[in-house]
Amino acid sequence: MLSRTADHLYWMARYMERAENIARILDVNHRMSLMPQSQAQAEQAWGATLRIMGLEKAFGQDHAEVSADAVLDFMVFGKNNPASIRNCLHAVRENAHAVRGTLTSELWETANSTWIKMSAYTLEQIHDAGVSDFFEWVKFRSHLSRGVTIGTMLQDEALRFIRIGTFLERADNTLRILDVKYQLLLPAGEVEGGAADYHQWSALLRSVSAFEVYRRVYRDVITPSRVAELMLLRADMPRSLARCMKEVHANLRLVSNDQSAETERRAGLMEAMLRFGRIDAIVREGLHNYVVQALAQIQDLGNRIADDFLLPVSSAR
Repeated sequence: MLSRTADHLYWMARYMERAENIARILDVNHRMSLMPQSQAQAEQAWGATLRIMGLEKAFGQDHAEVSADAVLDFMVFGKNNPASIRNCLHAVRENAHAVRGTLTSELWETANSTWIKMSAYTLEQIHDAGVSDFFEWVKFRSHLSRGVTIGTMLQDEALRFIRIGTFLERADNTLRILDVKYQLLLPAGEVEGGAADYHQWSALLRSVSAFEVYRRVYRDVITPSRVAELMLLRADMPRSLARCMKEVHANLRLVSNDQSAETERRAGLMEAMLRFGRIDAIVREGLHNYVVQALAQIQDLGNRIADDFLLPVSSAR
């Protein structure tokens, strides 16, 4: 496959997954903001949303203070924010258009109609219709895109690059959500089973569609270490880091070329460490340090995939 074609497919998938993850992060913060809390707590939660994406500095250039409406406007519509939902869905459409001949007509129509609908939205319309309803629409369009992809695309290299982009992006976002929310919800010095609010941890699990999964797996009260275990090490949880890396490694093996052996090895090593890892060891050494190292590994893999398969400029997206 031409590197240009692989590049568009890979980034089409990454931007679609990114839009969904931003919608998930914003939705859980919106729901938590409806609970009784001080203004300082609300600002801290919305500030954490910006930290998850590494966008605090960019936000400060457009807005003077952190508030719910300011963060929503920046993360949904921000023209100067490359990670806004609007810009992500526009990038999905543009990348899909560039390789329209490689996609099925159903997948192209899904990407195109999603952008047409998104381009008509305004912040006032979202508030009038319901903020959570808008985020559910974004998630639904992402689910639809994945379903159409799996249900209609030929099982060839094009599909593999789409899957690599999807799961690498998902791995990155799962780590960011866990790191920031874990630190926000677990005060310094709090022990396992402490006073962390049940509803806050439930909202965190719902942000990655894992609340019902947690109940089925653990059948017990929600504890911080089990939340971390579910999101990091459970390969049977669709949005966990372990599952994402299993998918990335498997698909890399199917598109391997003469120069990708080291990339495949590093992906396989990370998958193996997650498969045989133990949450007590991770928590004992420090969850934040673990996440920082894992994010660096994800970034390294993204750069290596760009060097091995894609256009050189992809690593700067």
